[in-house]
Amino acid sequence: MFCVECGKEVPIFRDGVCISCYLKTHTFTKGPAYIDLPICVHCNSYKYKNTWSCDLFDDAIQRSIKNEFHISKELEKVIINTECKDTMDGKSCKILISGFLDNVEIVEEHNVQVRLKRCVCDVCSRRQGGYYEAIVQIRTTNRTLTKKELEDIIKTVETFIEDSQSKGNRGLFITDIGEEHGGLDFYISEKGAGFNIAKIIQEKYGGEIKKSSKDAGIKDSRQVHRMTFLIRLPSYKKNDFLILKNSCFLVKSIHGDKIRLIDLSTWQEVKFESKNLEKAEVVGGKDLIKEMIFISQTENEIQIMDPKKYEIKYVKKPKSIEFNTDKIKTVFIEDKIFLFPENN
Repeated sequence: MFCVECGKEVPIFRDGVCISCYLKTHTFTKGPAYIDLPICVHCNSYKYKNTWSCDLFDDAIQRSIKNEFHISKELEKVIINTECKDTMDGKSCKILISGFLDNVEIVEEHNVQVRLKRCVCDVCSRRQGGYYEAIVQIRTTNRTLTKKELEDIIKTVETFIEDSQSKGNRGLFITDIGEEHGGLDFYISEKGAGFNIAKIIQEKYGGEIKKSSKDAGIKDSRQVHRMTFLIRLPSYKKNDFLILKNSCFLVKSIHGDKIRLIDLSTWQEVKFESKNLEKAEVVGGKDLIKEMIFISQTENEIQIMDPKKYEIKYVKKPKSIEFNTDKIKTVFIEDKIFLFPENN
């Protein structure tokens, strides 16, 4: 058949004309010459309608195109491709919108100037303003946090925040970290996250959590209560040595209020709740461990020598065990000597 427009003998598409002539008078996509795209100057988040997101530019512009452009419902299997170049105030983009019309692929091109409107997002505005809903206070009993504990706790909290942010929680952040009274204070933007952080610290280091709250004004037309979560860590920590009821123990592990100890006299593992260790005396840590020279052994005891003083001492074996070594670790607690459990 002949096209009534161009007179060529080609397949007729619609209305007596071929596909080429049909497309000369019909378009299926329409959009503006300019698109304004708000971007946060601090975190580079993009705003879509009333929502900020940490999308890449390509994802953000795709979303804006779908909102700003009219795409005919006749087109099926629509695909939007963009090719953008930087300009003084944004990007110059070539937009290719393709789809199928009666099994014929249609591709229409648009040139759009994307104007990046630099501003501050809601989250950065709060962060810059020092906003927080919770304080997580970490304190110790009869001791101060070690440098390693300080570093580990900060890393634990930062990792929790980063993981939550990577899962889409933009509104969660640390406003400030302060070292106070031998402990740490974390100012957290969300009180729910503050409680979760307190539980994580408690599970890892033991202790108890106390909660308190006070009014902190209005947010989004609702009353906000600022929470304080105080975690009081125990006087002991993992690998410390304790005296409880005239027995000596090594702290093997801490999980919340469940404490696993090793009785140095028998090397047997025992479990305590933290409340039952309140009267335990912390006598030291790794500083109590000394390496001695192994001399000989019998069924019930071993003979060792101090490598500095050349003193010979006899130590009772915690259980029936044979040692095959030149050096052996011991624990000196007051006037008692124990074999360190690591020797097992």
